[in-house]
Amino acid sequence: MLNRGFDLLEKGDIRAAAACCQQAIRIKPDLVQAHFLVGLVALEAKDRRNAFSAFGSVTKLDPAHAAAWAHLAKLYMGEGQVNLADLALREAEKVRSEDPMVSDLLGTVASLMGEYDDAKRYYELATGKAPKHTPFLQNLANNLVYHGLTAEAQRIFEQIIGLQPDSPQAHWSLSAAKKAMDHRHIEQMRELARKPGVHPRALAFYWYAIGKECEDLEEWDVAFAAFSKGAEQRRLTVEYDEQAEIEMFDFLTQNFTEDWLASGEPGHGSSAPIFVLGQPRSGTTLIERIISSHPQVHSAGELQQFGLAIRRLSNFQDPKRFSAGLFREAMKLDARKIGGMYLETTRKMQGITPHFIDKLPQNYLYIPLILKALPNAKIVHLVRDPRDASFSSYKQLFADAYLHSYDQREMARHHARYWHLMRVLRERFPGRFHDIVYEDTVRDLESNARALIDYLELPWDEGCLNFHEQKTAVSTASAVQVREPAHTRSIGRWRRYETQLAPMLEELRTARVEMPN
Repeated sequence: MLNRGFDLLEKGDIRAAAACCQQAIRIKPDLVQAHFLVGLVALEAKDRRNAFSAFGSVTKLDPAHAAAWAHLAKLYMGEGQVNLADLALREAEKVRSEDPMVSDLLGTVASLMGEYDDAKRYYELATGKAPKHTPFLQNLANNLVYHGLTAEAQRIFEQIIGLQPDSPQAHWSLSAAKKAMDHRHIEQMRELARKPGVHPRALAFYWYAIGKECEDLEEWDVAFAAFSKGAEQRRLTVEYDEQAEIEMFDFLTQNFTEDWLASGEPGHGSSAPIFVLGQPRSGTTLIERIISSHPQVHSAGELQQFGLAIRRLSNFQDPKRFSAGLFREAMKLDARKIGGMYLETTRKMQGITPHFIDKLPQNYLYIPLILKALPNAKIVHLVRDPRDASFSSYKQLFADAYLHSYDQREMARHHARYWHLMRVLRERFPGRFHDIVYEDTVRDLESNARALIDYLELPWDEGCLNFHEQKTAVSTASAVQVREPAHTRSIGRWRRYETQLAPMLEELRTARVEMPN
């Protein structure tokens, strides 16, 4: 019965696999692998609560079950419970499992914690034990990109494609890791995209990769057509609730006022956090690298912990990451407790320097709450030409965030809501956060970097001008670009596609978003 359950899960029949689990547990309630299969089925069904319960049962029945501990560690990280994740990680490590799946899982957990060197070691263990297992190879190669080892990563992406020619993510990753010099890879991907029955998510990988390589070859019209096809396919796979987003932005504008900020008890007094935020693809990674080149600052990566602190303190259960309901509950909470929980749950990622950077772009939605919960924290907001920022998001394939970015009009309307919100926050909370303009920074790095470091109340350090020489890992879509000095190549890129971007430009103008000349 148990073997049949694992087989059904492998085939994607979750319901039948779950039925096998239940029958197996009825026959033998303490059967460890039956509880483990329940956890795997729950993960596949995105039922986190049952996954927690099942893997917890496994570790009670068999405290040396490394895979269950590894799954628990990953689940805890998803909930922002870093300390519990760290404990589960240590329990898994104690076992010294020879299972490559466990090593790969531990690599993922370490990566989520921002421990990219540890992640690399785990991924190398996994691929050493299973050298032809493409998912393990993909994780290792992605990690190498984060470390700036793009040539080595490229060889692995090519190895994956050799083992599995129709691996869409490997093709997409390969296109990002190198500059196209000819059409060979483009034609290979076009052939794969033409096959019948290819899933829209796979097609999105292919078309975005084709678009990127066509841009490398300066074939602008062909590139835009590919980006459009990729966005169209990806849009089929996501559920974007624009009305709910409108309600959320309205709630933020109406409720987070000067009087609200002045009310209640003061927040946590720590001055350690530096929040770098704004729209995706607006230059947040560039600014993070400039700041983290300072010896008094550590980069903690893109942390979910501020929002998760609100969820845990309010017990808010709505799965939507951001909503009017979440902010309504946040307003009822003790600001000092929010700040305290944020600091406690990020402790492992903060490093040993006086300051650490949280570079989650979407934290701009939390600016009023950050001001109240952590009044001594510094907030750096990226400003970029709305046309370049919107187009740059539109042509980027994200994981599971920024669901508005796969349709020109939806993208532009979202950007307009963001733009108007930031204007309101500037008027209400003057001087409480630092705007830094992407275009100005890449044109005149030193002046803008000095003003930035001055705002952070840090002594000037020349290393901030040599951010591209940093050896530390970076896990964003800009992982390759930030290894080179600041450049102006991305300024005004939208102009190459002005005709094709007419729907986006029309929406921005209609919303009265100010744009540079």
